[in-house]
Amino acid sequence: MSKKTDLTTHFHTRINLPAETRAAMGMILNERLADYLDLERQAKQAHWNIRGARFQQLHELFDATAALAVGWSDELAERAGQLGVPAEGTLPVIAERSRLPKAPLVVDHADEWVRVVSDALACCANAARANIEEAADADDAITADLLTRITSETDKQLWFVESHLEPEPT
Repeated sequence: MSKKTDLTTHFHTRINLPAETRAAMGMILNERLADYLDLERQAKQAHWNIRGARFQQLHELFDATAALAVGWSDELAERAGQLGVPAEGTLPVIAERSRLPKAPLVVDHADEWVRVVSDALACCANAARANIEEAADADDAITADLLTRITSETDKQLWFVESHLEPEPT
């Protein structure tokens, strides 16, 4: 379980949300930050180690996924800061908090890398999607909107990545 940010470490802000709400949203944002930073690393691992006939297209797709994850991470961290909560993106914190399945260092087939990156994208999107209502219920429409936009963009990137796999039976 994740450690909660110490309320005494909050930065001053004039945002008129209650301190408890800002702390709760900050924790959500930091949890998603860990996931998206892990996604970036997993996409880069796939980018560096992809081999085979589809090398070029997957190499570029995984690099684009990593770049998007960096942008999403930055937005999550900045929203935490806006709420007066420190962004916690160090490697030990990411390792502790990330909900993503552990990525392999090497795989045998390109489709395995596609599955790894797809699984990571899906995990990020689904976790963020689950937090949208929580943010809305806390009357933090800005965080809810941010999570909604990031989830939408992550869903789109997931579609791009998983479209490289043969359809699975429904």
